[in-house]
Amino acid sequence: MQSVILFLFFIFGLLFGSFFNVVGLRVPNKQSIVAPPSHCPGCSTRLKPIDLIPVLSYFTTLGRCRYCKTRISAIYPIMELITGFLFAAVYYVYGFTPEAIMVLLFFSMLVIITVSDLAYRLIPDKVLLPFFLIFLVMRFFIHPDETYISHLVGMVLGFTIFFVIALLSKGGVGGGDIKLYAVIGLFFGYPLLLVTILLSTFLGSIYGIFIMLLQGANRKTEVPFGPFIAFGSVVALFFGYDLINWYVQRFF
Repeated sequence: MQSVILFLFFIFGLLFGSFFNVVGLRVPNKQSIVAPPSHCPGCSTRLKPIDLIPVLSYFTTLGRCRYCKTRISAIYPIMELITGFLFAAVYYVYGFTPEAIMVLLFFSMLVIITVSDLAYRLIPDKVLLPFFLIFLVMRFFIHPDETYISHLVGMVLGFTIFFVIALLSKGGVGGGDIKLYAVIGLFFGYPLLLVTILLSTFLGSIYGIFIMLLQGANRKTEVPFGPFIAFGSVVALFFGYDLINWYVQRFF
């Protein structure tokens, strides 16, 4: 029974991942997420149900539009699969609990902003604000690991740290990243926020150095930082307290 429920969460994740792709691609362009219906960006043909099966539709058409053969970005199936695995992991770790609902919402936000940042180098306020308000209210009632004050402190720290960095670096950090860290701080509380910051900045820096060496990019080259924040957040959520305990035992 456990494996069946786990599989169902994975399937729901695939379906929601497909929807999150739409949200992440349409909201930054100020488009409706329900109209017009899904269509090929190349020939504008309205997609049929057979074209909208998460992951499978992409591979059965070899990554091309069924009608005009325009190549379709691999971001679609990748984000669908990631969402599927994340949803399954939430059930595996949290089961049917109030915290599971919080984490599912949190992962939903991370997937949407990842798609948006990869596509447009933009993390929309219209995505962050609803989740911010939801977490602000829900964390008042659901905070199993940290106090509500800790979550509020995390929110202030997340915003303040990167707002100061943006001022000192004269735009080195985007406004969307600043607000995203505020929402993450609100969700996590300050201990896991700090773990997220360390992980995401380390990975983002490594990637930045890599493209500078490989592609000849410079410091002014825009790098989508949202995916690294999202990855750091996922690691912090599942392993953050273990990393903190390891660090304290190792160095103190």
